[in-house]
Amino acid sequence: MKNLLLTTKKAVAIAALAALTPLHASAQSVVGAADISDQALLRTLPGFQSAQAVVNGIALHYVMGGQGEPLVLLPGWPETWWGYHKIMPELAKHYTVIAVDMRGQGASGRPDGGYDKKTMAADILGLVHQLGYSSAHIAGHDIGSQVAYSYAANFPQATRKLVLMDVAPSTDSLLKLPMLPQHGTFHDKIDPDHAYLWWFAFHQVKGLPEKLLAGRVRLEQEWFYTYMALHEEAIDARDRAVYEAAYNSADAIRASNGWYQAFTQDIIDDRDYQPLPMPVLALGAPGFKRLTAVMEKKAPRLRAVKIEDSGHFVQEEQPAQVLKAMLDFLGAAQP
Repeated sequence: MKNLLLTTKKAVAIAALAALTPLHASAQSVVGAADISDQALLRTLPGFQSAQAVVNGIALHYVMGGQGEPLVLLPGWPETWWGYHKIMPELAKHYTVIAVDMRGQGASGRPDGGYDKKTMAADILGLVHQLGYSSAHIAGHDIGSQVAYSYAANFPQATRKLVLMDVAPSTDSLLKLPMLPQHGTFHDKIDPDHAYLWWFAFHQVKGLPEKLLAGRVRLEQEWFYTYMALHEEAIDARDRAVYEAAYNSADAIRASNGWYQAFTQDIIDDRDYQPLPMPVLALGAPGFKRLTAVMEKKAPRLRAVKIEDSGHFVQEEQPAQVLKAMLDFLGAAQP
C-alpha cells in the first residue's frame, strides 16, 4: 500500500509538472530555435534580405527582395511576414516584394498604443517613403487586410492597386456580431455562413489573455488553425513554431490584442472614408462572402475571386490560386 501511495503521488506530481510546462518546449523539441529565426528562414528564400526601419518612432521589420514595382505584403494574426513565404519567390520575379511585420508583430516594435488601422497604415506609408517610393501595390491578409484597406482609404495617391485577402474592413456590421453562435452551427471547422468569431471579443479584454496564454499561446493558435484552415497540413511544424515564438510572450499577446481592441476606433474612422479610386482585388474562402459584400460598396473597380478548396489561410493553403489571381490582377491593364 505504501508503494502504491508513493507511485500515485509521483504520478500526480509528474502530471502537475507537465500541465505547468510551457507548450513551446514541445515545439522546440520538433523545430530548434535556430531553425525559426528570421535569418534561418531567409536562407530558404534566396534573394531576400531582412532589414529594419524606424517609422513614427517604432522599429518596423521587413523582408525585401525581387525587382520591379513595389508590392507590400501585410500579414495577419497569428502570423508574421513568414505567412507569405510560399508566394514571395514567384512574386519577386515580377515585383519588388516587401513583406512587413506590422506594429506589434514579429520583430517589429510593440508600443503601448497606435493599433488602430489608420495609424498602422501611416506606419506602412512611412516605410514606403523611406524605401524611396511614392506609391506601391498593397496586399494584406486577415488583420493585414484591414491595414491595407486603411492605407488605400487614407492614402489613395500612394496606392497603385489593392489586394485584400479573406477579411473585410471593420464596419458597423461588426457591432452586430452575436455573442452566442446559432444553435447547431458551431463545429470544429468554420461554417462560412455562420462564422463564430468569439476571439474578437476575447481579445478585447485587457490583461487576462496575457496571463492565460503567455508561454502557452500554442493552445489558442492550434485551435485557430483547426477551426479556420481547411488544409491544416499547409501550416507545417516549422510554420507553427515560427508563429508560436512570435506570440508567446505576454508583451506580444498584449500588442497583437491591441489590433482587436482598436476595432471600435476603426469603425468610427471607416464612416468617413470615400469610395476607393484604385483597382481592388478581393480574394477569399470562408471570408469571401462578407469581404465581397463589404467591398462592393467601397470599391467601384472591384474584382472578386473566390479561392477554391481553402480555409482562411489562402496564401498558404492554395498558393498557386492566390499567385495566379494576384499576378493576373496586378499585371492587368488599367480598366
